[in-house]
Amino acid sequence: MTDPGREPAAIDRAFIRQALDFGARGQGTTWPNPCVGALVTQATPDGPVIVARGHTQPGGRPHGEANAFDRAGPNAAAGGTLYVTLEPCSHRTIRAATPCVERTILAGVRRVVCAMADPNPLFRGLGFALLRAAGIAVTTGVLEDQAQRIHRGHVLRVTQGRPMVTFKIARTADGYAGGPGGSRLAVSCPAAGGWVHLQRAHHDAIMLGIGSVLADDPLLTVRLPGMAARSPIRIVLDSQLRLPLSSQLVKTAAEVPVWVIATEAAPVERELELVAAGVEVMRVSAGADGHLDLAEALHLLGTRGLTRIFSEGGPTVAEKLALAGLLDEVIVSTSPNALGQPGIIAVRPPLAALLADGDVYARVETGFIGRDRFEHFTRTG
Repeated sequence: MTDPGREPAAIDRAFIRQALDFGARGQGTTWPNPCVGALVTQATPDGPVIVARGHTQPGGRPHGEANAFDRAGPNAAAGGTLYVTLEPCSHRTIRAATPCVERTILAGVRRVVCAMADPNPLFRGLGFALLRAAGIAVTTGVLEDQAQRIHRGHVLRVTQGRPMVTFKIARTADGYAGGPGGSRLAVSCPAAGGWVHLQRAHHDAIMLGIGSVLADDPLLTVRLPGMAARSPIRIVLDSQLRLPLSSQLVKTAAEVPVWVIATEAAPVERELELVAAGVEVMRVSAGADGHLDLAEALHLLGTRGLTRIFSEGGPTVAEKLALAGLLDEVIVSTSPNALGQPGIIAVRPPLAALLADGDVYARVETGFIGRDRFEHFTRTG
C-alpha cells in the first residue's frame, strides 16, 4: 500500500526530478526546441507507477509529452498523471498539427504536474488554462529552479534572443591554461577529458576564438565510443577570417558543420575560399576594439535556432563575454600538476573578480572528476 508518510508533494518532486533527468538526455539534439522530459504515471494499490517516459526527439519533434503518450500506447494514460518539465505547448505550428495540450486532453489524463511555465509571454499560462478548462487538475512550479536551469538556453533565446553560453577551461595547479608563448598544454586527466566530450554532445554548438584555433588546430568533435554523431556545430569567432584552409576544422567541414563569424570588413576573398571548402561564413558589426560584436554574434546564432553553446574559446573570449554579461555558466577544472613557469593565465583578474562577486556569479557545484577538481559557477546577475 502507499506509504502514508509520503506526501503527494514529495511524490510530485520525485517524478519531476526523474522527468528533468530523462529530458536532459536529449540536450544538444533538439534545437531550436527545448528538450522537455515527460512521465506518465498510473495509481496502483502500492503507489503510483511509471507507464511511459518521453523526451523531445532530435530536431525538436515530437515534443516530450507527445513522445511519452506515443510510448504509452492507446488508453494507457487515461486516468493517470502527466509529469512534464515545461508547460505543454498550446499553439499550432506548420510542423505539428496537434499541440501537446490537445494530446494531453485526448489522452484522458486526470492531472498534470509541471515544473515551469512557458517563458514566451504570448503563451505563458495558456496551456495550463486550457487544461483546467478541460477538467484536468494542474499543479505548477514543482522544482521550478531546477527546471529553469535545465531550460536556461530555451528561456534566454525566447526572452533575450540569444543562446546560453557555458565556458569551460582547464588549468594547472598554478593557474595556467597554456605554456610559455601560448604553447599547448595537456592539462586534463583522461576522465576529465571524457567528461568534456560528453558536455560537447549535450550542447548545440562548440564555440572558440580564432586565437585558440591558430594555437591548437583543434578538431572539436565528440570522440567518445559510439557518440561521433553527437558532434555539434563548430563555431569560430574570426573577425578577419584568418581560419587556415589547412586546419582540421576546414578539412572536416563536410562531416561536421563549421560556422565562422567575421566582421563586415573581413576580406571577401577569404570568405569565398572558406565557403568553397564547405564552411559557412556569417558577418556581424565590429565593436569599438575592431573585433566582432559578441552580443550581435550571439543574437545571430539565436536566430539560427541555437539554444546552448559550449565555449572552449580561451581566456580572452571568456573574459569579454563575462564583462558583457553574456557568459551564463563557467566551469573551471584544476589539475594537481603545476606548470612551474609563467604561461597563459587561465582565469585572468577581471573574470576572477566577477566569479568572486556573489551578485554576479554563484558557485553551485564543486567536486572531482578523476584527479581534477571542478568548480561550476552560474550567472546570477
